[in-house]
Amino acid sequence: MCHTTYNKRTDHFSHLVEWFLIALKIQACYLKAIETQPQFAVAWSNLGCVFNAQGEVWLAIHHFEKAVQLDPNFLDAYINLGNVLKEARIFDRAVAAYLRALNLAPNHAVVHGNLACVYYEQGLIDLAIDTYRRAIELQPNFPDAYCNLANALKEKGLVAEAEIAYNTALQLSPTHADSQNNLANIKREQGKIEEATRLYLRALEIYPEFAAAHSNLASILQQQGKLQEAIMHYKEAIRIAPTFADAYSNMGNTLKEMGDVNGALQCYTRAIQINPAFADAHSNLASIHKDSGNIPDAIQSYSTALKLKPDFPDAFCNLAHCLQIICDWSDYDNRMKKLVAIVEEQLNKKRLPSVHPHHSMLYPLTHEVRKAIASRHAQLCIEKVSVLHRGPYKHPERQLKPTERLRIGYVSSDFGNHPTSHLMQSIPGMHNRDRVEVFCYALSVNDGTNFRLKLMNESEHFVDLSQVPDNGKAADKICEDGIHILINMNGYTKGARNEIFALRPAPVQVMWLGYPGTSGAPFMDYIITDKVTSPLSLAHAYSEKIAYMPHTFFIGDHAQMLKHLTERVILKEKNSDYSDKDTITVVNAANLEPLLSKAESIKPLIRELEVSHGPTRELKKTEVVMPVLEMPTTEAVKQMIGSGQIAVSMDGVPVQNGLTTLNQTHIKAATGEEVPQTILVTSRQQYGLPEDAVVYCNFNQLYKIDPPTLTMWVEILKRVPNSVLWLLRFPYHGEVNVVKFCTDRQIEPRRIIFSNVAAKEEHVRRGQLADVCLDTPLCNGHTTGMDILWTGTPMVTMPLETLASRVASSQLTALGCPELYAQSAEDYVNIAVRLGTDQEFLAQTRAKVWMARTTSTLFDVRQYCVDMEDVLYRMWKRYEQSQEPDHLVDGPNIV
Repeated sequence: MCHTTYNKRTDHFSHLVEWFLIALKIQACYLKAIETQPQFAVAWSNLGCVFNAQGEVWLAIHHFEKAVQLDPNFLDAYINLGNVLKEARIFDRAVAAYLRALNLAPNHAVVHGNLACVYYEQGLIDLAIDTYRRAIELQPNFPDAYCNLANALKEKGLVAEAEIAYNTALQLSPTHADSQNNLANIKREQGKIEEATRLYLRALEIYPEFAAAHSNLASILQQQGKLQEAIMHYKEAIRIAPTFADAYSNMGNTLKEMGDVNGALQCYTRAIQINPAFADAHSNLASIHKDSGNIPDAIQSYSTALKLKPDFPDAFCNLAHCLQIICDWSDYDNRMKKLVAIVEEQLNKKRLPSVHPHHSMLYPLTHEVRKAIASRHAQLCIEKVSVLHRGPYKHPERQLKPTERLRIGYVSSDFGNHPTSHLMQSIPGMHNRDRVEVFCYALSVNDGTNFRLKLMNESEHFVDLSQVPDNGKAADKICEDGIHILINMNGYTKGARNEIFALRPAPVQVMWLGYPGTSGAPFMDYIITDKVTSPLSLAHAYSEKIAYMPHTFFIGDHAQMLKHLTERVILKEKNSDYSDKDTITVVNAANLEPLLSKAESIKPLIRELEVSHGPTRELKKTEVVMPVLEMPTTEAVKQMIGSGQIAVSMDGVPVQNGLTTLNQTHIKAATGEEVPQTILVTSRQQYGLPEDAVVYCNFNQLYKIDPPTLTMWVEILKRVPNSVLWLLRFPYHGEVNVVKFCTDRQIEPRRIIFSNVAAKEEHVRRGQLADVCLDTPLCNGHTTGMDILWTGTPMVTMPLETLASRVASSQLTALGCPELYAQSAEDYVNIAVRLGTDQEFLAQTRAKVWMARTTSTLFDVRQYCVDMEDVLYRMWKRYEQSQEPDHLVDGPNIV
């Protein structure tokens, strides 16, 4: 009989040498026995055990097979052969060996147990369960069999039965570390984090060198945000088992969360080196590529993961998102159907969906499913903080004292150079200090930009919670500050810490601005929106109660941040063929007086229009004056642009090349942190746009385009022959797919023009060169919608049913231009075509949008603050009166 022995690992080289010499002696003895008596089956079998111990698997198999050939009734040899074949993952031959052993000894419990393990590895779960039960029937005091039976039951989805089996194993053997570990896995999946942690620790107490338990405990610590402790246990797991691919992959996930991208990359790469067929590691590696913008490599790694593991929801859904990012719509309909089916199955099984809440608006999911996806992520936050055992906070008194202000707290990871700050950076400073006391809680470190500095200087209280990584302590700080209404600006975007909100440090908690959807969270009371973005008929799409702003919930700081774009001068050459166009060459400056003083060259273009004014939206006849600077020739400007010069003198006034200047001479102006003090020229020549064409643009990321949207755009291009479509390489990998889609539908490639992504100031300013912006209905331009409207360019949109698809319509309503949002795809095309073919309609619309920027409420931050304070006070009034949150959708200011 061959007995497998497990020797304690030692670092003493002399012991290894001693063992090696003994093994050689034993091997020599058996070889001598076989040489003396070739038919001696026991010697062949024992030599097989020696080779197996030395790692010579194929020699071991050969010798065991020779033993059973010599003695067909040699039970131990069949068992040993089955064991080595099982370890070599040659499952069909292992099954045959074990079945032959059972023919010789039908009641051999261990063989039944080993056979069941092979069935389990083959995916024959029902057969495995039956065989484990037979092993237990033959040997009731068999903890290994109970543990393995539990594994199979869990795989089958019979979790309650699995728990019973694990507990039985532990009753039989309280020190059965595998059962402790595996039962902990179930508890973790059930959200019983503390119980799982206790079981993992018990397993490690029993067996400190238990690599899997170290790795699993690390996973829980990671989930709790204890990232350094998690890394420590992953490293222990790897020390114990240097080829533990799972530990490397999971440690990579933790390092990625800590921001150590290179460390994560090394871990994933090492995991794949250890196990090239490790699908999860390929998927994790893909996520690194995806986050760094390397979409082709991400697609390749996700595809590899799916080849290795076809039923891999996370890899499939992330691959679908990568393909969406680059407009690869091959087999689009079937991809969407499969994605929807995956998510619905995951929700039915109470699993975390593979589609992220922030991506859910891109797919044909129901409101209920989108809300359920968000809800599962909210539940994760609740589970994370449950281990803190915090009792409910004692909140401020419900009744404000006569002299007491409402204390509001803005919480965001985006207080810095981020689109959210570009939108709201002036709000803390423009709040009425007699009504509200403003706190800003930053979740990210200071990026050193003027955006951060402005928020720090203008907020009454600015607290850097990035230095307080413990969510419990962060929530304590907010509660200590006596916040009445806490405002969540992240939702499920990068850098969010919704765990803080899950602890309920404020009596009223509100979603606002930064996340285009519902939180699905029981700890969020309201979402600030408006009646166009979130009509009451769609209230069921939100877990929160909806609270309306009177005009739009969206806001932009463009009037302060990009003040130099408030006015412009149109530059034209005398006797130009395009005298009616205001989009060929444009001049902007914070002070245009040097140019405007050249009165003999200025020919103002005057239009009289009805434009929306102020919070009442009163339509007033308004004179729109657009200064036009006519010059005998614009050759100097053209040469400056063509040669890449920084500046040129125009009629005695120095003007600068808007394409190159700021990035070289005034970086903070280029990023939008400071207002440029120079005169900037922006021209179609700079971007290769034809002067005589109608330019339709969209400056969104390409993932917001879907086949129905690009189909509409193709139809518009066909019906407006002298037109082009101007898009961004956002990312550049999508350009070829967009062009191919259009050329396949008989649109010439030259009519699809791509430009590179630019710094913020140029990104906005160049929008003046487009005649019309075509919005993406699937997910609108939110910040980019405000950007394009600030340049006076009309935007055509079509609201669908998600919040993300209705923001542009809300912006246009506040601007006083509801005629630009369509009720159907046909209507969308017709509006865009009319703008492209009816020159007078286009000119009137452009003049209206240009003037309404400064007369309507859309960019009026001070008025927005007044309106927002009113909404927040209405929320607090309900709380004061001990009323539950309810929709706040009517009021004297909601028009």
